[in-house]
Amino acid sequence: MGFSLVEGFYKSLAMTVLSEIGDKTFFSAAILAMRHPRRYVLAGCLSALIVMTILSAFVGWAAPNLISRKWTHHITTLLFFGFGFWTLWEGFNEDGEAEELAEVEAKLDADLKPNGTAKANSKAEDDSKKKKRPFLAQIFSPILLKAFSITFFGEWGDKSQIATIGLAADENPYGVVLGGIVGQSLCTVAAVVGGKSLASQISEKMIAFAGGVLFIVFGIQSFLTTVE
Repeated sequence: MGFSLVEGFYKSLAMTVLSEIGDKTFFSAAILAMRHPRRYVLAGCLSALIVMTILSAFVGWAAPNLISRKWTHHITTLLFFGFGFWTLWEGFNEDGEAEELAEVEAKLDADLKPNGTAKANSKAEDDSKKKKRPFLAQIFSPILLKAFSITFFGEWGDKSQIATIGLAADENPYGVVLGGIVGQSLCTVAAVVGGKSLASQISEKMIAFAGGVLFIVFGIQSFLTTVE
């Protein structure tokens, strides 16, 4: 049980970090943090990712109770291989973080400026309004809720979510949750603190290559593992 916990932890941690760096939710957190107080953006994005990780791991844990352990193991193996080759294909055939960043910025700009007018002083206005709101209203800040909703629905059905489900079906779900939360925390903090500049210094193709190889390695290991 202990080894399974550790194995699930490091697999989930590595998969999460390599999947989330340069992802849409990574850029969303970075751009929101440039326009709003960082603590609200960090709290909203990170809480959404933690909830999503727990939900995904729960689905993966429950899967063997709905279908046999043998079938969930084979499905997980196929998922690892499929995501591995998919990630490699994306890395070598897409424009990478420039296109991803432009797409996220366009969506957030459309949301932040519905009438097409610039809001250069939006952060100052948010700060002044925040001071006027009562304590509970500050906890459930519209910025926090916005960051939560953008991140949560951005992750729904994403490759990393499905991979987490598959990983939890084949590994210790507690290890998968812990590894996923640590990985999401590292990526979200990096995005909020300096995500845009960090992403511009990291090769998207190298990240995709590393992530694809990692998924394929997991697939080979899963293929060679005997189902108990």
